[in-house]
Amino acid sequence: MSRFLSSFAILLTLAFAGGNSGLWAQDHDAGTHDAEHDHAEHGHAEKHAHTEDAEHDHAEHHAHNEEFVAGEFIIHHIADAHDIHLFGDVHIPLPVLLFIEGEGLQVFMSSAFEGHGHGDKHYACDEGIDYTMHAEDTVLENDVAVVSGGISAQREGQQLTVYDFSITKSVFGMLFILSMMLWMFISIAGSYKKNPGKAPKGMANALEPLILFIRDEIAKPSIGDKVDKFMPFLLTVFFFIFFCNLLGLVPFLGGFNITGTIGVTVVLATLVFLLTNFNGNKHYWGHLFWPPGVPLPVKFILVPIEVFGIIMKPAVLMIRLTANISAGHIIILAFTSLIFIFGDGGTAIASGSGMGIFSTAFMIFMYFLELLVAFLQAFVFTLLAAIYFGDATHDPAHH
Repeated sequence: MSRFLSSFAILLTLAFAGGNSGLWAQDHDAGTHDAEHDHAEHGHAEKHAHTEDAEHDHAEHHAHNEEFVAGEFIIHHIADAHDIHLFGDVHIPLPVLLFIEGEGLQVFMSSAFEGHGHGDKHYACDEGIDYTMHAEDTVLENDVAVVSGGISAQREGQQLTVYDFSITKSVFGMLFILSMMLWMFISIAGSYKKNPGKAPKGMANALEPLILFIRDEIAKPSIGDKVDKFMPFLLTVFFFIFFCNLLGLVPFLGGFNITGTIGVTVVLATLVFLLTNFNGNKHYWGHLFWPPGVPLPVKFILVPIEVFGIIMKPAVLMIRLTANISAGHIIILAFTSLIFIFGDGGTAIASGSGMGIFSTAFMIFMYFLELLVAFLQAFVFTLLAAIYFGDATHDPAHH
């Protein structure tokens, strides 16, 4: 149980690993000459025409800005954020935690930022610091790169160094999943202790088949006798990925994309990399750097490939999980975008309605498919991790 809790503690670090002139008038005297009066009327007409042109240009510019762009819509919904978008203009703000050099820790809610649409948002606090939440990747005046959703700070025009430890949407989702898992498995362990030798009930009965499946069908065939050493990590990773994927499929709950965030998957892959190599035995390292039975000239070719494979194996885990989960969200959002594209902002009601029926039907199909993918990706990640652990710990007699 202590090793199981230690795996939770390791994954808990994921939450902070690995991302914000007026109109003028002029009076005229009654004795003004006709020429001056005509000149005034002409100037007024020119000003009025100029005003109409400006308003027309502004209306065209506003209409252009309101044009639906599918790519921006999709990226906005799958990217991490400092709030949880439920529906319409309803958002749940999240805490912003910034450490600024020379200023200390700054804590406020993301609702403090003001702005409309998908542009940059700003917040001027009472301490004289101006914060900007950037809508796009940019480079600041001090040559510091800020990614989309990142926060920068200025005081009197001088750029400040910011370290962002905010509770973003993905971090909040991870903390929620880890808290739920901790409660679930502590409750299950307590029920087994209270009823030794008896059939499990309730939540324990529901999750026991999955736990036995991971142990008997994934871990034991891949690792062998040392399976108990890696079971806490494999169980934690499997249920963490599975529950995170399911959370992302709950409609009207913010559209969480936790395991589709590269910062999360890179930490998971790094943990697999460290556990594999720290537990590697002499046989594992010997085959890696000096493969037996291989001619010497071939070893100069094979050894660099094997060393490169040490890094590539966890990298493949990271890319596969990130790409597959993000792809599912992108496909669903893409079919949602087709409704707005064919509807042409409400001017083509017939084509928009027809595409809406088709898109809705396909989205329902994709949701059921994503339920399978949610389990499948957790299964594949756990299986490959178990195979890597087995390769690092097998004795020569197993070959």
